[in-house]
Amino acid sequence: MHPQGSTHGRPPLGVAMIGYAFMGKAHSNAWRNVASYFDVPAFEQRVIVGRDPEGVAAAATKYGWAESATDWRAVMDRDDIHVVDLCTPGYMHAEIALAALAAGKHVLVEKPLANTLAEAEAMAAAAREAQSRGVQSMVGFNYRRVPALALARELISEGRLGAIRQVRAAYLQDWLVNPETPMTWRLQKDTAGSGALGDIASHAIDQVLFLLADRVTDVSGRLHTFTSHRPGARGLEEVTVDDAAWATLTLASGAIASIEVSRVATGQKNSLKIEIYGDKGAILFDLENLNELDFLDATAPAREQGFRRIPVNEPDHPYMAAWWPQGHIIGWEHTFTHEIRDFLVAIDTGAQPSPSFQDGLAVQRILAAVAESAAAGSSMVRLDNSPATAAPVATEGA
Repeated sequence: MHPQGSTHGRPPLGVAMIGYAFMGKAHSNAWRNVASYFDVPAFEQRVIVGRDPEGVAAAATKYGWAESATDWRAVMDRDDIHVVDLCTPGYMHAEIALAALAAGKHVLVEKPLANTLAEAEAMAAAAREAQSRGVQSMVGFNYRRVPALALARELISEGRLGAIRQVRAAYLQDWLVNPETPMTWRLQKDTAGSGALGDIASHAIDQVLFLLADRVTDVSGRLHTFTSHRPGARGLEEVTVDDAAWATLTLASGAIASIEVSRVATGQKNSLKIEIYGDKGAILFDLENLNELDFLDATAPAREQGFRRIPVNEPDHPYMAAWWPQGHIIGWEHTFTHEIRDFLVAIDTGAQPSPSFQDGLAVQRILAAVAESAAAGSSMVRLDNSPATAAPVATEGA
């Protein structure tokens, strides 16, 4: 197959994707399109891996992969594979990522980093060692690549909001409202790790760390499962993860963040709302209007104050110069294209990818603390050793 991207006299990177369902489709779309819009090193979509031979073969044809395979271990032995994109359920992340790093492959892992804190710690340690050999790794928190949120981080880092006091992040969905919705791997602790906590609270928590360039020192939380059993292959099966989660996070700066997530919020399809309040201004964001940011400048005279809408579609906004003329919006799928772009550039330049596995571990520690707090009746859990996550994200044109 013909390589995509710029060769710069170097052979193309061979890419393998493990997993071909929801995230595999989203990532494949990004691999197919990234070189058409961004200057990235040459690569080839060489193989996609899945357990069902017919299903993964069909995915290879549909999503633009040169071939398909069913044995991910054999892929790790291939000299023509340099990058592994891991889109499997969480319980497979650690084993495959550790094998890939040991084999010298650059690794992109979908969030959350792992199912358990111990797995995440092992992955972060392996990533540090691998980077000393020039092997890169990154976690796929794609909302860091929403141009409006990247702009929000810039405004906060420039001091436009002053000292941050409060953050509210609510990620609400309703795909489990019906108690007859059947059992899936996402509802079992051994495959998913947790429910709404790991699935969508991980996004909300990562945004708090990303936007504020801060770290969490204390956590309190609560988990709840509204439907305890769902129909499955063996009749009614027990749901072993949470349907909803709540958390209060204290940050090193003194800011307080409130997190609320649910997969049973009737009428909410994929609603991530973020509110950030400082002593000089405030920002509002709604994923369902992802090309917009609401900004209030509290330093203006009171007679002029009020939230103003910023359409994030100018060429000097993060990532936007690569796409359409100003005023033309982009969508959710573009965040994965931006993610692949940033990872490829990090591989090419040797720059630290962000979010790193260490950043993913920081989120995992907070998720574990929420679960620990919930099990102890919402008592406060202190995170004395939570690492800072202040490494900047490389954005297009940066």
